[in-house]
Amino acid sequence: MRLEVKTLLETMRQAGALIGEFAAGKHAKDYVGDALLKSGVERQFEIIGEALQRLSRLEPGVFELIDDGPRIIAFRNILIHGYDVVDDLVVWDIIQQHLPGFAAQVNSLLQAAEQDG
Repeated sequence: MRLEVKTLLETMRQAGALIGEFAAGKHAKDYVGDALLKSGVERQFEIIGEALQRLSRLEPGVFELIDDGPRIIAFRNILIHGYDVVDDLVVWDIIQQHLPGFAAQVNSLLQAAEQDG
């Protein structure tokens, strides 16, 4: 796996880990009421989406191994361009329901890359 691909995967891993740290011990009402928390989480999702978009161009085969890659990129676009229509509870649901699986996939790809050398 090329270094650029590993770098993008590591960027996604780090951003996902930060979202997990930011949300740890929080509840939906905490998220909705905390502008700083929302800003931090949304920024990390933007980073994930941008890294995925770059990955899709650089290494489509690896991109295809990530479930819902196009939807994640679309979510990034909503966060950036449709910031005024973002539903905080939808974002919170993504953190709770989808981020763990995404993180597991990225970690698996990084582990495979390390084994390949």
